[in-house]
Amino acid sequence: MKGLLPAFTVDGLLPAGDYELTLSELRVSMLVAGPTPAVPGWDADWRGTLVENLGVLVEQLARVGITDVFVNGSFVEDKAHPNDIDGYFCCDFGDLVTGALQRRLNILDAHKVWTWDPNSRRPYRGYPKQQLPMWHQYRVELYPHYGQFCNIRDQHGHELEFPAAFRLSRRNDVPRGIVRVRSRP
Repeated sequence: MKGLLPAFTVDGLLPAGDYELTLSELRVSMLVAGPTPAVPGWDADWRGTLVENLGVLVEQLARVGITDVFVNGSFVEDKAHPNDIDGYFCCDFGDLVTGALQRRLNILDAHKVWTWDPNSRRPYRGYPKQQLPMWHQYRVELYPHYGQFCNIRDQHGHELEFPAAFRLSRRNDVPRGIVRVRSRP
């Protein structure tokens, strides 16, 4: 099942494009099992744990009607042990701004991790950036997208929306692929 995705580029990135996978397909893909040729120190167990954690959050999103979930970050690169999974999901602005989405999601999550309030960020040993509760519990950060900019700029200084920003490597602004997680087969 490693063949669900193309091999990493010479830059160590998932080639540019959108790749739609179920969680089951993601679990057996090269992003978890490891690429060919092998990357020294590839941590398939850790990557599998990240996908299991992602699955919890994707299921919660699906239960409130959100099915457009995209993941990337160092998880879609040839980094042997990524720190986490980054991503975003598409949602309705009204549900987000009123807090209705957050409330519905937190009813489903025993840890009540669904918040993007900067004041909820806490330090984690050895990390310079403070992290959201979602990251502390699941090592996954999923951000809501409703058409807004994300404070990430391209090489020309133009602010990007999540879909564009998440398709660029933070290493060198090279386009990279992204995985759209299908919540239902």
